[in-house]
Amino acid sequence: MRIMADENFPRPALEALRRAGWDVFSIAEECSGASDEDVAALCEDQQRILMTFDKDFGELVFRRRLPAGSGVVLFRITPDSPEQAADVALALVESQPDLRGSFCVVSRDRIRVRPLSPSV
Repeated sequence: MRIMADENFPRPALEALRRAGWDVFSIAEECSGASDEDVAALCEDQQRILMTFDKDFGELVFRRRLPAGSGVVLFRITPDSPEQAADVALALVESQPDLRGSFCVVSRDRIRVRPLSPSV
């Protein structure tokens, strides 16, 4: 899975995914300050799954019909620590190894996966 970590994605989670062998592109490292629209376009260009804590991506993808690249994972949790965010991200990619073509919402008690329509 090719992942794009949004600028708000905690560094320990980013590093944990990389250590686990995932191909992770970091907005914070490569293009800090990019707009959400630019992040969505970059995901589309690189066909990466965006991992973000930014709730605006739901509106961008579903209401404004912005391209979502290969998919979006929205973390709707407030981790107690960056390390906990890393644990949650690793548990997600281990339990859901193929998130392409979906909008996934991760909360404390469940993971919801909704397929993206072809026009999104």
